[in-house]
Amino acid sequence: MHNPKWRGIFPAVTTKFKENEDLDHAAMEKHFDFQINSGVHGLLTCGSLGEASTLSFDEKLEVTQTALNVADKRLPVLVNVSETRTANAVRFVEQAAKMGVQGFMVMPSVLYAADSREAKDNLRTIAKAAQLPIMVYNNPVAYKVDLTPADFIDLSDCEQIVAIKESTDNIRRITDLRNAVGTRYQLFMGVDDLSFEGLAVGADGLLAGLVVAFPKETVALYNLMQAKRYDEALKLYQWFMPLMHLDVSNKLVQNLKLVETLVGVGNEFVRRPRQPLVGAEREFVTLVVSKALATRPDVSAYL
Repeated sequence: MHNPKWRGIFPAVTTKFKENEDLDHAAMEKHFDFQINSGVHGLLTCGSLGEASTLSFDEKLEVTQTALNVADKRLPVLVNVSETRTANAVRFVEQAAKMGVQGFMVMPSVLYAADSREAKDNLRTIAKAAQLPIMVYNNPVAYKVDLTPADFIDLSDCEQIVAIKESTDNIRRITDLRNAVGTRYQLFMGVDDLSFEGLAVGADGLLAGLVVAFPKETVALYNLMQAKRYDEALKLYQWFMPLMHLDVSNKLVQNLKLVETLVGVGNEFVRRPRQPLVGAEREFVTLVVSKALATRPDVSAYL
């Protein structure tokens, strides 16, 4: 199995809908192209931010095909795997692989919080079916399944598993993983408002959220950190932080779709039961974005 050594900024892109909740492929084509032209290093479709839980099996494949068409092999396109049953996940990765995706991000089986034995077996089974590189999404805060450094040592014989999206809120985990598994896996920080910290201690990239509205600033942060220009990176990060906090929320989808709308790169259409923000929540996000735009730094020199 070829290890692609994924690095850099991978947006967890939003899924665009029409007002009637149908998929809006034209809007997605425009947005995916915007991300690519802004310098991101990969795309991830149908993640949590992509409202995977509201998409049918076939719709996930449709969204991913749109991303593949837009990317046209300019960068890797990964699709998130988030099925409730291992057999369904196997069927999904087999079909997506035939479409030409470059890899998968695999969440724990949603709804049921598996123990480590069950979670690792789920990953091995999906990996065998996929026969493509896999990033494991470890998010014990949201999904109640925590694969520890010891678990990833155990999984290291599974050649398809090449990367980890680490979304614990414990920044020590990146160093613990490095100490435990060395460079066996590429490590991606999956919590926006730990981006600086994660990159500083050796993460290879960001599986990011606010990048959907501010891709150049996110790429600039990564570039500065790679160049060890920490003072400049910290200044940019401090500007970015109020926006990044919006990603760490039960309403991250509504938050970030409103941010996209206010910045002029998306719309607010979501699928129910989600609904666009109203009242104080809407006013708060609007104020955060307004302040950010008023003080938006020029990052062109860092791209």
